[in-house]
Amino acid sequence: MKSFLMALIAISFVLPACAQQQRKSPHETVSEGNISVTYGRPSKKGRDIFGGLEPYGKVWRAGADEATEITFKADGSFGGQPVKAGTYTLFVIPTQTEWTIILNSQLKQWGAYEYEKHKSKDVLQVKVPVKNLDAVVEMFTIRFSGGQMIMEWDKTQVAVPAS
Repeated sequence: MKSFLMALIAISFVLPACAQQQRKSPHETVSEGNISVTYGRPSKKGRDIFGGLEPYGKVWRAGADEATEITFKADGSFGGQPVKAGTYTLFVIPTQTEWTIILNSQLKQWGAYEYEKHKSKDVLQVKVPVKNLDAVVEMFTIRFSGGQMIMEWDKTQVAVPAS
């Protein structure tokens, strides 16, 4: 009976923690050359995205669920800055005209909720201009094209030189 009660108590603590970190969106890994990115793909679902769901000027995980991770298999370049081989958490701070792209060495973060706590682990920050799209992109997408990592969602696109 005592073992049963201990198990019941343990489960009551574990289940709420699991529920908080349950994935709500599909996930994808995209790669090109030296770089791979693993991220959650939220959908627009008729919502205002930037300046609405994702407020301007606030750190965003660049996806859904756990924070997006970017891996460089060898030393490379991101936004014109050198990057050592390894895996980093990718965050962005969107504004109407530019995004600040951040690589942070603290892995396994859920969302951007504890970014401020780990801000001192930023490896680099780069600013890239926003391009307004004519057509809506329903699901947040990260892709590679022409030596750039492109992020797009709703009617917003940014491109970061990456190799």
